[in-house]
Amino acid sequence: MRARDAMDRSYAEPLDVRAVAAVAHISPAHFSRCFRAVFGESPHRYLQRRRVERSMFLLRESDRTVTDICFDVGFSSVGTFSRTFREIVGQTPSAYREGHGPIVAPHCVQLAAMRPRSSAGRPAQQSTIG
Repeated sequence: MRARDAMDRSYAEPLDVRAVAAVAHISPAHFSRCFRAVFGESPHRYLQRRRVERSMFLLRESDRTVTDICFDVGFSSVGTFSRTFREIVGQTPSAYREGHGPIVAPHCVQLAAMRPRSSAGRPAQQSTIG
């Protein structure tokens, strides 16, 4: 948990497994295995996802360029940022910004608009107790 918290705090800085494993006081190989077992993804993928989550917020709430946001969240290459963003979100950063600009609506409507949808595009079915 200390290592994950360190990654959350320092996501925009250059981080490698060795540095994060040192926070947990274990070897890099053991840290990678334990992290995947506990959180279901590699430390590298977790860090990428954390950076993409932050970039999603910046794309929605600021008018900064995609390039500036890329470097602000810790990516060192716009190409890697765009590819990773698309893998995680399903669209490019520019397309995401076009479809998710600031919403002028009550807060409850904004939250509903940002709620993840089912992968099939249909609302989840409710089970009935009969």
